[in-house]
Amino acid sequence: MAVRQRIRKMALSKALDKYCRVVSVHKRGHLQEFYRINVLKRSALAEKNMDEITSVDIATYRDGRLATISDRTGRTVSANTVRLEMALLSALYNLARIEWGTCTHNPVEHVRKPQASSGRTRRLTSVEERRIRRALRTRNAELSVIFTLALETAMRQGEILALRWEHVDLNLGIAHLPMTKNGTARDVPLSYKARQALRECTGALSGPVFSYTSNGFKSAWRSILGGLEIEDLHFHDLRHEAVSRLFELGTLNVMEVAAISGHKSLNMLKRYTHLRATQLVSKLDVRRRQAQKFAALFVPYPAELCEEAGAVTVSFADLEHLTLPAPTREEALINAATDLLRIQARAACAGKRLPPPGAVQANDTRRVLIRPL
Repeated sequence: MAVRQRIRKMALSKALDKYCRVVSVHKRGHLQEFYRINVLKRSALAEKNMDEITSVDIATYRDGRLATISDRTGRTVSANTVRLEMALLSALYNLARIEWGTCTHNPVEHVRKPQASSGRTRRLTSVEERRIRRALRTRNAELSVIFTLALETAMRQGEILALRWEHVDLNLGIAHLPMTKNGTARDVPLSYKARQALRECTGALSGPVFSYTSNGFKSAWRSILGGLEIEDLHFHDLRHEAVSRLFELGTLNVMEVAAISGHKSLNMLKRYTHLRATQLVSKLDVRRRQAQKFAALFVPYPAELCEEAGAVTVSFADLEHLTLPAPTREEALINAATDLLRIQARAACAGKRLPPPGAVQANDTRRVLIRPL
């Protein structure tokens, strides 16, 4: 005769505390799990015993959370946030069922999860980059270096703030990361701009490169963007921007970009690579390999067209360029193409990299695409 398992009564709030002490504390993302656990402990589920919670209760929690307005963002809680909270609950139930004896099944298992979002595709524009750089240089040199490293190396915020001088070799151009989000070490190649930025704040032979804590930096970043009135730009978007720029160079394959960024999943890496259409126009029109290499230096740039008092002016928002008015639209466009060709040729001769072309909207009469060739 089978012996029925005796259920140990335990409130979900107590189980969450135990899970935090026993499991979460050993994870690299323990701080994020701590926040999720606190959210769950404030819910109506928290005071129920684990064996009394049903799949209907879980579905009710899911729907309630999806309708909740976040105090931090002022928007409804994202589907991904709710998915992560449900995943934590599911992991807790699987552990408790086998090791703690506080339940006999997992009520989260068969409840529909919110549909995963497609991921952010926010790109940093050249105008935003210049404004942010000016503001950071005025406020704090360290902030400026952190911003440069994010765009040049594709490192995560935590990886940059954890950098130590004993792990940075400016002669070899390598930054060693002993531990990353993926749980493995990684060597990050430093571009010329990244090395120059680090040389500006070098001094100590060992110890932290930056004095900012995670919370301190987040506060400073929000303050800068608020002052500039730049909306919907997260610091993590700079990693997305950096990876996209690495692909847009056209000299690195997928595995090489993955080695720099530290992505283990190529599917995840693909999500970061939203190449600007203007970067690809010249490549579609060129057939021969040698011509393609040449044309890659002279890509089209979007420009603003302004007609006032009988004069036409064309200006490039992405480039710091002095524009001169012309009597006709046709002459202004020819002059702009000549100027763009000259700017790109000088940059190529000097080995400099120009800011990437920004987005251009179809059928926008005030914006035109200037082709240098």
